[in-house]
Amino acid sequence: MVKIEIDGKRIEAQDGAMIIEAADEAGIPIPRFCYHKKLSVAANCRMCLVEVEKAAKPLPACATPITEGMKVFTRSTKAVDAQKSVMEFLLINHPLDCPICDQGGECDLQDLAMGYGGDHSQYTEEKRVVFDKNIGPLVATDMTRCIHCTRCVRFGQEIAGIRELGATGRGEHMQIGTYVEKAVDSELSGNIIDLCPVGALTNKPFRFDARSWEMNLRESISAHDCVGSNLQLESLRGEVRRVTPKENEAINETWISDRDRYSCEGLNSADRLRVPMIKQDGEWREVDWQTALETTVAGLKKVLEQHGAGQLGALTSPSATLEEMYLLQKLVRGLGGSNIDHRVGQLDFSDQDAMPLYPSLGQSIADLEQLDAALLLGANIRMDQPLLGHRIRKAALAGGKIMCVNPVDYEFKFPVSEKIIAAGAALEQALAGVAKALIDGGASAPEGLAELVGGVQVDDAHRRMADTLKSSGKATVLVGSYAMATPVAANLRALAQAVAMMSGATLGYLTSGANSAGGYLAGALPHRAPAGKGATFGLNVQGMWEKRLAGYVLLGIEPEYDCADGGAALAALRNADFVVAMTPYKNDAMLDYAAVLLPVAPFSETSGTFVNVEGKWQSFGGGVKPLAETRPGWKVMRVLGNLFSLDGFDYVTSEEVRDELHAQAAGLENSAAQWRCPKALHVPGKTLVRVADKAAYAVDAVVRRSVPLQQTAHAQAARAARINSSVAQALGLSDAVRVEARQGDASCTVALEIDDRVADGAVWLAAGIDACAGVGCDGAEIGLKPV
Repeated sequence: MVKIEIDGKRIEAQDGAMIIEAADEAGIPIPRFCYHKKLSVAANCRMCLVEVEKAAKPLPACATPITEGMKVFTRSTKAVDAQKSVMEFLLINHPLDCPICDQGGECDLQDLAMGYGGDHSQYTEEKRVVFDKNIGPLVATDMTRCIHCTRCVRFGQEIAGIRELGATGRGEHMQIGTYVEKAVDSELSGNIIDLCPVGALTNKPFRFDARSWEMNLRESISAHDCVGSNLQLESLRGEVRRVTPKENEAINETWISDRDRYSCEGLNSADRLRVPMIKQDGEWREVDWQTALETTVAGLKKVLEQHGAGQLGALTSPSATLEEMYLLQKLVRGLGGSNIDHRVGQLDFSDQDAMPLYPSLGQSIADLEQLDAALLLGANIRMDQPLLGHRIRKAALAGGKIMCVNPVDYEFKFPVSEKIIAAGAALEQALAGVAKALIDGGASAPEGLAELVGGVQVDDAHRRMADTLKSSGKATVLVGSYAMATPVAANLRALAQAVAMMSGATLGYLTSGANSAGGYLAGALPHRAPAGKGATFGLNVQGMWEKRLAGYVLLGIEPEYDCADGGAALAALRNADFVVAMTPYKNDAMLDYAAVLLPVAPFSETSGTFVNVEGKWQSFGGGVKPLAETRPGWKVMRVLGNLFSLDGFDYVTSEEVRDELHAQAAGLENSAAQWRCPKALHVPGKTLVRVADKAAYAVDAVVRRSVPLQQTAHAQAARAARINSSVAQALGLSDAVRVEARQGDASCTVALEIDDRVADGAVWLAAGIDACAGVGCDGAEIGLKPV
């Protein structure tokens, strides 16, 4: 630490820090445009010029390191005159059309011009004009307003990992744009809107929609992945119009993903269920809440009386709030049942008794930046958890070695030191090879593992992965969302645990949904009560479909899209005597199988709590009032509990529900998974298997209805079946444009792309998309034929 003086105020700051960093730490304002604490120093706007004692001329505060005894003056005549001169130059070509600019009212240039701008201009020549560029459905451009701060350029290169924007030309002929005419399609691209200090880059769907001073701002939490990014919901007249990041250095820093930013466009889609509905004589009609709830109670009682509590199943979204999950399981168990599950995207539950209290990252999110090595297993971390992908990228750029065992050679934006691409049972065999290499290297194997992997072939890639994990100071094995959803998930989890144990690495799980950890704690499981206390014996989600139960309660899910086996889900629901869906949206399939539709609020219209992947409880309030006759899900279940005359449903606020569960979980620490050696490894077959990766912009009902997100390149690419060139040649599909993909009795017709990133013997066909809803599941045999 060194002692310096800024505007007569003596402060201590880190030796080598820039003047602007020391001033910010001390609360001393210095104007700036190009500087941002998360980006490299460019020093090209010169707005932060300050006077430094003994310096011949003003110096840029963002690029001048502090030294012992330095005296800095930010408000001296010399400094202010320099700042005013810079502002005059910036305004020479900038259009003075603030009233029609979408950034008006929240523009850094507008704000600083009030303090440093003149009341007239000496410039009488024509201003330059730059034609706008179409860079995709998410970001609008008004490049005449650009002041060449290059924040957007540096963001792409340093944070997003893809340099989509750059500068061409010099002086006043300089322009910011794409090098070739193409869209900006990074999964973090919306952050350049927040970074832009002027109105050059703005939110395209929000364009001309509202002014910043008109809107109400409420803090919330992301409902689309397990990171728990902190958000700000900005609303006008009862509708969420815009979502922006709330800074939280420990979780999302200053960024949010495009999925979190633009999903709000789907909140009030035409599919929104606004009033309760019941089906009478095959016809749907709108009713009041009392009628709908009485119909629900009567239908569930009939199921219980005729078939028993074992014939009632409840399924909830992994993105439902902690309070909703807790009350749903309390309702089901109060009625004598145990068939409840939130793991709707999983297929393999054979190791559920060995799972920890809740699946977690095993470390803090910030710790990912410090990794020396990481092994990603079945993890498309860039798209599934974009902000965790950003942290991993930081580790990679700092020298960390990132390795992966995946069914597809995902397009990561960080260097990968080693990779094995395999699908189905071959994915399991690849991880077993890493475990065998560790054993061959002298690691002490857990009980039964040596015999299990004794016949596995080990190659150089396995040995390099094993050596890297074992020799690295801080290493982790991350089991991704895809690995958790495959039919061989239990074996993959066990092998990942063994690899972590033998190499001294940390084991972490990258779960789907915003609240999978919360689902475990809330007891939304067939085999565990809340807080993991006490065992129950109910059916998991796959068992509920296979048994064709008489009654189902659905909370926040569209089974044909959200469940791992959408076809089995639809068949079971259509066969049921009574189905009640508590949902923000309705669709044709739901109108076919359901008997009652109860409109419950999405995350933006209810209070609740999410538990993120590191186990952090984050509560939030509703951003706006529930739409029309919509009600928060926890209130609906509270009323149902009372109508069934169950004890313990006398809550007034959602905080009371949360606190009741929190008291049960008090003092509990998340435990490691119990080691359970698999009985046998699966053997790869000779048939073509499906890789049913969940499309990034199809993870839940809200995201699926966001039109801007569905127009992106990522969403468009997910609508095609993909095979590598060798598989295409073997099947005679090298010239095919569209194919029929068939799994069992179900089929769909999609475009075909030849993509050598896909593993041999596999078809990459995303889950959650319209074309393939209810067709089949991951890991199952799939056939392709041209159409």
